[in-house]
Amino acid sequence: MSLDLTPEEIQSLFTRSDGSYGFARWGRPIAPVIFGVEEETLQVVKGAIEAVATLAGAQMAETDPELGSNLMFFFFRDWAELLDVPDLGRLIPGLDTLVARLEAADASQYRAFRFDDQGAIQASFVFLRMTGAMADLPAETLALGQAAQVILLWGDRAFAETSPLAVLPETGATILRPEIAGIIAAAYDRMMPPSANDSSHALRLFARLQG
Repeated sequence: MSLDLTPEEIQSLFTRSDGSYGFARWGRPIAPVIFGVEEETLQVVKGAIEAVATLAGAQMAETDPELGSNLMFFFFRDWAELLDVPDLGRLIPGLDTLVARLEAADASQYRAFRFDDQGAIQASFVFLRMTGAMADLPAETLALGQAAQVILLWGDRAFAETSPLAVLPETGATILRPEIAGIIAAAYDRMMPPSANDSSHALRLFARLQG
């Protein structure tokens, strides 16, 4: 994708595998917690979440009044480990079936979302299986990519072929692709809705990117 995205390219980023359009942004301050990593990596992940939230204009918080933490990251090596996490089955209905499905697919990551009565993101759960290519990624790259994918509800195939990240050739630094950063910022414009199921929403994002 070029920096000048077409409305169709924007629409594709929020289109699900079944062809339906689905968009949501956070409707409350984000209060993250990270499990399964060393303190050094924990700070990297939190820093990436804060950086993407700042770009979006989304608020951060120490705690969520309902859940304590509303953005939970789980790092592990085997999907079966999730079955031993206390109370996770209450947060993720059908956890046993989900774990079996992810094991069968040899999946490396999974994100689950909860929504409020406005359709905005209320909570998200990010599961990262640290084996293979996922384990080889630098912590900063992994954290920034995951933060970008959880700041909005994207289509399930949005980044299947193209990462939301880019590498600056001059410095080798990893950044959000400018067009993805632009979409995130536009999506959090206070005149934009917290959620949308109509593809005309993509036209409104397109209009803000032109501005």
